[in-house]
Amino acid sequence: MGGKKLTCFECGQINRVPYDKLGSDPKCGTCGVGLMSGKAVDVNLATFEKAARTDDIPLVVDFWAPWCGPCRQMAPQYQSAAGDFRESVRLVKLNTEAYPNAGRKYGIRGIPTMAVFTNGKERARHSGVLPKAAIVKWIKASV
Repeated sequence: MGGKKLTCFECGQINRVPYDKLGSDPKCGTCGVGLMSGKAVDVNLATFEKAARTDDIPLVVDFWAPWCGPCRQMAPQYQSAAGDFRESVRLVKLNTEAYPNAGRKYGIRGIPTMAVFTNGKERARHSGVLPKAAIVKWIKASV
């Protein structure tokens, strides 16, 4: 059976989505949440790691914290950029204050930091605030 594996950001279930359904708002078979929403979704560390390890579609993570002014400045730009990748890339946000082990495990030295994961490996990283156009350009060049 063909298709792409996608982890549900709500329940953590792995779903197989047929190629021709990726653009038609596929839903999780377990909880019904949209899998390709075109939105940057806040995730917990376990769900992020599962998605980074198993998903067949590139995953971009924004490591951030609520107390970080630059993170708050970039948040709407990152959210807006997610809509440009509705069928090809999924964007998530990981709160490093809530999950301090993530910062240590992934070597995050400053926030905001974005990283691209494909096939279980980190492929690219950028630290610092970017406007939407630069985020989109960086993601396209990195996947």
